[in-house]
Amino acid sequence: MDGALRRDLSRALASPVETLRAVAGGDINEAWRIGLEDGRTLFAKSRKRAPARFFRCEAQGLAWLAEAGSLRVPAVVAMSDSDEAGTGSAFLVLEWLASGPRRSDFDDVLGRGLARLHLAGAPCFGFREDNYIGSLPQPNRPADTWAEFYRERRIAPQLRAARDAGWLSSATVARCEGLLDRLEERVGDPEPPSRLHGDLWGGNLHSDGTGTPCLIDPAVYGGHREMDLAMMRLFGGFSPRVFEAYAEVSPPCPGATERVALYQLYPLLVHVNLFHGSYAGAFESALARCARGGPTRRPRRRALRSKDQEPSLTAPVSGGSLVSPDSLAEMAGSHAVPGGTSPIPSTSFTVRS
Repeated sequence: MDGALRRDLSRALASPVETLRAVAGGDINEAWRIGLEDGRTLFAKSRKRAPARFFRCEAQGLAWLAEAGSLRVPAVVAMSDSDEAGTGSAFLVLEWLASGPRRSDFDDVLGRGLARLHLAGAPCFGFREDNYIGSLPQPNRPADTWAEFYRERRIAPQLRAARDAGWLSSATVARCEGLLDRLEERVGDPEPPSRLHGDLWGGNLHSDGTGTPCLIDPAVYGGHREMDLAMMRLFGGFSPRVFEAYAEVSPPCPGATERVALYQLYPLLVHVNLFHGSYAGAFESALARCARGGPTRRPRRRALRSKDQEPSLTAPVSGGSLVSPDSLAEMAGSHAVPGGTSPIPSTSFTVRS
């Protein structure tokens, strides 16, 4: 594939590829550092038999985040889709992001920048087209209310998939369906749709060569801002100062703390389906916390290296290295997530990045 990819990249970038070096990661996509004859150094991710519009969706998501001008995201340089039969090379080329130690005000810049990103808003609850969360399709057809969107476009499709595959017990599914019936009274006060990253955990945060925060691997849509904030708390990796700085620009809604577990149900359900039920215990615990209104405990994660397993919300440093739920039965302990210091943007978005 390297020869065909080199040819297609040279054509798309209007300069011969002199070097094409694989970089770490690659559980979802293959990742490359490209050296061009014209002197440019770029990052690319590629995937054989990529799903329809797989990289186009990510490119659109990055562009949509960049429109807000609130936090840096890698610039899209070129993109190509192949069909599922593998005709042509499917790839996404991004600027190469240098890596550096975080500047002293990193957390302040991140928190305030994220608040401004959310305040940039979205036209609706949803997005102009469907995209992907990890390797799973993410439906984005707009809904009139946030409760309707969260129920019909986020929880219900993943719950059906988990039920049909047998990853969740019938009792767990019934409890979740009961929660969905009462969702309007649980989602909080009405707010306009925010511009969401959609898969904001520590592995999708990068510190560039100047120590400035950069967001990578999005799964964008218009939704409630507490979705991003709950995702940030799911596996840790963000200091209290980030949330304090966020609140200085955009104070939290009443009851936000009690809704953290509610808004962690979606990424956990995605993990259930990607990891063939391995996150079922974490999902059931979050569902119970929704009923109790109790604090959220973070599941433990460790790197997945086997290419035989479906990955999830992961830590791609480059190319998409994923994080697996092997020890999810342990719901407490050390919650540090590998810091976002990858030398390049990682692969796919989202939950599973």
